[in-house]
Amino acid sequence: MTTVLISGSSVAGTALAYWLREQGLTPVVVERAPALRRGGQAVDVRGAALTVIRRMGLETAARALKNESKGMNVLDPEGNELMRSEEFALSSGAIGSEDVEILREDLVDLVHAKLDGVEYLYGDSITAIRDDADGTTVEFEHAAPRRFDLVVGADGLHSNTRRLAFGPEADYIHHLGTYLSVFSQDNFLGLDRWQTWFNDGANLGGCAMTVRDNSELRIFLGFGSDPIEYDHRDTEAQKALVAEHLTGFGWKVPEFLERMKTADDFYFDSMAQIKMDAWSAGRTVLLGDAAHCAAPLSGQGTSLALVGAYVLAFELGRTADHALAFARYERRMRPFAEANQELAHIDRTRVDPEVSTRRLDAVKNAIDLDALVD
Repeated sequence: MTTVLISGSSVAGTALAYWLREQGLTPVVVERAPALRRGGQAVDVRGAALTVIRRMGLETAARALKNESKGMNVLDPEGNELMRSEEFALSSGAIGSEDVEILREDLVDLVHAKLDGVEYLYGDSITAIRDDADGTTVEFEHAAPRRFDLVVGADGLHSNTRRLAFGPEADYIHHLGTYLSVFSQDNFLGLDRWQTWFNDGANLGGCAMTVRDNSELRIFLGFGSDPIEYDHRDTEAQKALVAEHLTGFGWKVPEFLERMKTADDFYFDSMAQIKMDAWSAGRTVLLGDAAHCAAPLSGQGTSLALVGAYVLAFELGRTADHALAFARYERRMRPFAEANQELAHIDRTRVDPEVSTRRLDAVKNAIDLDALVD
């Protein structure tokens, strides 16, 4: 039976593990964190991705955890309202659409619950990948070397697998000029199924949005900047960067910055895209953000991960020739990924909501999951 090592246990990795088992392959997941990662933002499941979770038997459960929104408003740095809408929200699109906005951790939990028996290597990471005619030998930071038939990098924008198999991140990353942080707080603002965005009209701003039946907030703080050198594992240094750029912003931002200091699920990264000429090399293939990160500005990263996992598993399940399966996967996914990457270049705060929604609708179904035949 074909064994597949998956690096990364977020949406892409867990969904792929599910679909590989459905195709009769044996997945093993390695995850640097000591357990499934918590926190993160609300993510959107749209179009073809809804078909994927429906086929996983998760649509009803996902809708039960859906983040409901009545609408949004936008404030200036002093807290003056610039606009308000009860028909559209920047994070999730048209109010009342069939799309599912759900917390990333809730979606991962739903998929992970279907993976009983799948082997997980928590607290570890890949240090070397060596292919030969019969398979690949993988070395780990802690575990003993092991043999696998294939390796999948589903380990995000800063993919360790991509670095090992394809070379330095700098060869593939394209910064979009923005950095974003997100962390959780109780709903001390008393918002009711609402998103409040704030910006200075240039390069500073963020959002406070309700989640979990209004009991919590996800707070986003962002700033524009050229690429910054920083330690991706130094959370305190990242918090200092956010505070440095947002200090002086009015409204509730000073309190946000104070609460950020003790947030235990703080996340920070650049808004960037990954663009590659090929997503596979030998017995290694990339999936989701590792292959074609569209950036959170697109609103499509999770949908790309779900659809990509489905397509890759399907192609691996119908041929023993991994090179052919990888090529078919990339041929089907690349146009879909590139179309979604274009969405990140639309500034939704300055585009008519109806125009933005039409552009999103034109992309989210731009792949036919029932046409996976040559």
